[in-house]
Amino acid sequence: MYELFGAYFNEDFDSWGNTISEIAACYKVDSSPEYRKEIIDEINSFMSEHPSDLDSAFERDYGSRFDPNLWGHTTASFLDELKRLLSE
Repeated sequence: MYELFGAYFNEDFDSWGNTISEIAACYKVDSSPEYRKEIIDEINSFMSEHPSDLDSAFERDYGSRFDPNLWGHTTASFLDELKRLLSE
């Protein structure tokens, strides 16, 4: 997930798109189906490991790179949306 947030959902996100779906679509072009499955599995693991502190864990690990609230999402809704987009 560090690569995804560090390279695609960072301060230069508009190089990849202006919406979460556009950025995810660009990432899908640049990555293999196997790697996308690994990211989805990693997201699922992260969410499972932090059922009661998801927001603070996400902020700690990815907050300097991305804030879901700025995109109109909670941490959970953003990660769910990202999983959906990557699995399509």
